[in-house]
Amino acid sequence: MTSGLEVRGLSKSFDGLTVSENINLDLPAGARTALIGPNGAGKSTFANLVTGILPPSSGLIRFDGVDISRMNEGARVRLGIAKTFQITTLFRHLTVRENLRLPILERERRGFRMFRPADRFPEIEAEIETCLSQFDLHALGDLPVEALAYGQQRLVELALTLALKPRVLILDEPAAGVPSSETHLITEAIEALPSELAVLIIEHDMDLVFRVARSIVVLVNGRILVEGTPAEIAANREVRELYLGGSHG
Repeated sequence: MTSGLEVRGLSKSFDGLTVSENINLDLPAGARTALIGPNGAGKSTFANLVTGILPPSSGLIRFDGVDISRMNEGARVRLGIAKTFQITTLFRHLTVRENLRLPILERERRGFRMFRPADRFPEIEAEIETCLSQFDLHALGDLPVEALAYGQQRLVELALTLALKPRVLILDEPAAGVPSSETHLITEAIEALPSELAVLIIEHDMDLVFRVARSIVVLVNGRILVEGTPAEIAANREVRELYLGGSHG
């Protein structure tokens, strides 16, 4: 593999406690991979290692064949590796449109001149309109984020992350806290992501995982227990006993 994201022998320890151990994972363009496991398995730690929030203790992370293991988070975002968070990271008093303008201005290195007249940056305003339409948020564009349902706020967060134009997208529990009546918004948004985008989904909602993932990696105690297709994972007795609680239809 020479393109996309490669993780080889990735390990992380804190004060002698190993939280990630010898993890190998490939995320080529177009991947739809889910990372699952019990609480404390090390899933979010792994995501933070890939995005540069945490430095690895050992191992390699390559992007398009280039070693990025020691690059900081900002440098990796500029390369095209982006991550959403378990807790929404939005400016709640700003409108949806204003929230979307921020990452686009930052990406274009135009600073935070978000309150300049919109017609000064017509190409940016056109991109905002495209983002709103992609996530069916157009009718909500001029509402403050705090007025939106929680599922809609998660969609805005996803739209913000995509505005960075990533090539690798890590979704850290995108359905966390979303009422069951709204989880379909998250699932449908993931299904509509660009086909060339590599997506790693860290999620406890198994219905969502088995619907959108084409491969599933099971992490236990910081190590990969097994990796396979959704059908292979659902049929794995050890996975069912440890995590799925029997069988998954």
